[in-house]
Amino acid sequence: MANLPQEADVVVIGGGVMGASAAFHLAEAGVSVVLIEKNELASGSTSKAAGGVRANFSDELNVAMGARSLDLLADFPNRPGQEIDLHRPGYLFALSTTEDVTAFEAATKIHHKFGVESRMITPQEAKELNPLLEIDGILAASFTPNDGYCTPESVVLGYASGARKHGAIILTQTEATDISVVDGKIVSVTTSAGVVKTSTVINCAGAWSPTIGAMVGLEIPVKPLRRELLITEPLTEDFADVPDNMPMTIDYSTSLYWHREGNAMLMGFSDKSAEYGFDLKRDPKFPEKIGELAYERAPRLLELGAASGWAGLYDVAPDHNAIMGEWDGVSRFLYATGFSGHGFLQGPAIGEILRDMYLGKTPFVDISPFSNDRFSSGGELRPEKNII
Repeated sequence: MANLPQEADVVVIGGGVMGASAAFHLAEAGVSVVLIEKNELASGSTSKAAGGVRANFSDELNVAMGARSLDLLADFPNRPGQEIDLHRPGYLFALSTTEDVTAFEAATKIHHKFGVESRMITPQEAKELNPLLEIDGILAASFTPNDGYCTPESVVLGYASGARKHGAIILTQTEATDISVVDGKIVSVTTSAGVVKTSTVINCAGAWSPTIGAMVGLEIPVKPLRRELLITEPLTEDFADVPDNMPMTIDYSTSLYWHREGNAMLMGFSDKSAEYGFDLKRDPKFPEKIGELAYERAPRLLELGAASGWAGLYDVAPDHNAIMGEWDGVSRFLYATGFSGHGFLQGPAIGEILRDMYLGKTPFVDISPFSNDRFSSGGELRPEKNII
């Protein structure tokens, strides 16, 4: 493992997709970077993600960042150079209330504004795309055919490898314990491997980001929330009608979702009874709970047993939207956190944005509405509705 250097232009804290993407884009631009991760790369929320990548959002900034990330992911085998098993069969939101249909019709117009292919379709058209979908009670569906899913760990490792090729130092099993500030300026970061001099820290610690923010006096209102999913046993001959390109499908009213995972299915939902905290112990009733939802919306999934599963953490913001910017309380402390379940898919674009922020360039989207200040200064919240 590399040794901690004496100094660096930037210290990135957090080895998930945000930190790895930031390290790659900065190093590629010629910035000296040290990334520190207290466990292993992608060992936090990233490795527990369902892998969905999409531009189907209600907030136009999320649409723009999702679309940009999809472009970067499509080019990932070339830059930074890693196979990530990207599949793009689309995202399908099944809608069962008139209010939801109206909201997604409005979102579709936003998608088109940013060049995202998106359309509202009938229940029968949705059934043709996904034969497992029970359309009784479904009024319409939103379909974005270029969305999909890929392998989160491969994205992180690809960015980390690319960052190293451009000179970045990446240290795992290394914990940030303190950030030293003198006369309002960051001067160093103390870690379990020693001290590194730096003038800039980028907080990409996800659910653990409030701890890093507190080191410089910034209160970040992010809370950890457990989410769980499962992988089914292999598909039997009875599922021969299910196409390889079956879209990632979400029953919007219940948050039940499923997509193909090789010759099996990945399934999950957002359990509203889960309490905030870092406990990753799996819920013994989870298969029963998801079975009740599947019974109504995708009953054929009940024919498949559960083969494996895991739990991970969302880094939840009060309005379920990104918290991103540069704090003016010290110089220079950047942060990107609070993505509330859609961080993995935006990681590529966020890396570009953090690079541009550090270099003093204008990012491709105006991120000022995502500032942490919106929670303390009476700023406008930006609730993201298309969440899972």
